[in-house]
Amino acid sequence: MSSEKKVDCGRRNLVFATAAVGGVATVATAVPFLASMSPSERAKAAGAPVEADISKLAPGEMMRVEWRGKPVWIVHRTKEMIETLKKINDQVADPASKRPMQPDYIKGEERSIKPEYLVVVGICTHLGCSPTDKFKEGAESGIAADWPGGFFCPCHGSTFDLSGRVYKGKPAPDNLEVPPHYYMSDSRILIGEDKKA
Repeated sequence: MSSEKKVDCGRRNLVFATAAVGGVATVATAVPFLASMSPSERAKAAGAPVEADISKLAPGEMMRVEWRGKPVWIVHRTKEMIETLKKINDQVADPASKRPMQPDYIKGEERSIKPEYLVVVGICTHLGCSPTDKFKEGAESGIAADWPGGFFCPCHGSTFDLSGRVYKGKPAPDNLEVPPHYYMSDSRILIGEDKKA
């Protein structure tokens, strides 16, 4: 009988060891499998929405985030910046933003959901260069004595106003693109998705 107990103890230990190894193997297999279900960095770059915290963005400042591998600019416009937009309607190529460079809910010279915030893709519509911000007015900007502030593409000289509207007679054929977005709260924007999506 004692030899049978020894055999049973040996079998029991072998069963426990096999179960332990099987459990470890199951966990080792499950972790990578479950991790593969979350979107990869490549998938995120391909189109996953991006959250932007604008709580610390002061009036007159711009922040940059990346969405689909593109730079997206968020500008907290001052009251003075917004007032310049109506004054230059006759100087820009598409003053009412009728060309399809923005979602349907973005209209008019402000090209925004909230007038104080501009959200645009920072890529020139001419050859894909990245314009620079030139918010200073007049000769100090290095653009022109009557420059009201906006964006300048140094590659071929396209200029855009503080709503991303292209000036007439410039190489860029269209306004800067406004990506789909919505406000999750007063301080957070989700870029890449509409509320109705």
